[in-house]
Amino acid sequence: MDVKHEVAERHSTLVALRRDFHQHPELAMQETRTAGIIAERLRASGLEVRAGVANTGVVGVLRGGHPGKTLAIRADIDALPVQEENSLPFKSEIPGKMHACGHDGHAAIALTVADILAQHRSDLHGNLTFLFQPAEEVLGGAKPMLDEGTLQQPDVDAVIGLHLASGLPTSLVGVRPGVIAASSDGFSIRVRGRAGHGAMPHQAIDPILSAAQIVVALQTLITREISPLHAAVLTLGSFHSGSAANVIADEAVLQGTIRAFSVEDRAHLVSRLSEVVQQVAASLGASATVEMVSGCPPCVNEEAMTQLVQRAAVEAVGEGQVIAEGNPSSASDDMSYFLNAVPGCYFNLGAGDEAHGYGAPHHSPRFTVDEACLPTGVEVMVRAALEYLR
Repeated sequence: MDVKHEVAERHSTLVALRRDFHQHPELAMQETRTAGIIAERLRASGLEVRAGVANTGVVGVLRGGHPGKTLAIRADIDALPVQEENSLPFKSEIPGKMHACGHDGHAAIALTVADILAQHRSDLHGNLTFLFQPAEEVLGGAKPMLDEGTLQQPDVDAVIGLHLASGLPTSLVGVRPGVIAASSDGFSIRVRGRAGHGAMPHQAIDPILSAAQIVVALQTLITREISPLHAAVLTLGSFHSGSAANVIADEAVLQGTIRAFSVEDRAHLVSRLSEVVQQVAASLGASATVEMVSGCPPCVNEEAMTQLVQRAAVEAVGEGQVIAEGNPSSASDDMSYFLNAVPGCYFNLGAGDEAHGYGAPHHSPRFTVDEACLPTGVEVMVRAALEYLR
């Protein structure tokens, strides 16, 4: 197969798909239009299609002409509740919604990969399962897809995926083995005291004082209970209590997030958070409850699959354009559920060019990508799939 030629033939369709998705962003578990287009395109390419997976997800299966292994290719499809501030001719038409993280590009790339490989199905030794996943932005789509058996029939042996990265130069491929992204868990703390007059605090139990002590105490979980050779984050992003300056409220509510790069540190922080919160509150006469919201485990790339993607990237863009990124990201991605289920590799594809206005950070209202990266993403994916099924 002349991969570069196959990709070049579909360049205009690839860009048009990305722009259409960008103009019509849909939030997590609302991706009905997006899913409809994906299903239609997959059927047109001759794939077996399951729609409505995990509510709005789509799975396409391409069965090769010869027996062999099965590789999954994952692309997330949801947008963010962000008002776009770009002046693109294809900017979002939906107020307050925007593809501010590149998922429009991910979906367009995966559809193009499916179309190319479908034209050569008779030569493939094995199968491909395309996972178009909803709700990545709320870490709510991958696990439900797994629970619905998307890695069976046929049984998937490995998985790959990519993420467009505005922080990397266009078409630079960043790929590394091991941990590449942190786990994520949310929490809500409700501290209960006893309301009273602001001038008579001895007659009340102040939940704000207790909550403030909890804020400080929780930081010791990172500084005194996690090894200094490891990295973890505990952020409290919301603190609400009271409605008047001279009234002691009866409760305070805190919300935050935990990020860790190992399953052991993640488990320790989740366990100890509740203990610290309740003990600090009790020491000041208050009480507290903690509600944990499980997000996802860390993303971990398997060595052999990472090497396979590295080789595919070198074939596509040359050795000088492939880097082993130094540090994992403290952001999270529920691609981790697929990587936990089967060996895999999740890599970054550069989509930034500050000199031409492609440098805004992810989730920014000014975020956009250099579309010159899209063919590179397709080519790396196609080459990786061909090698895996060879």
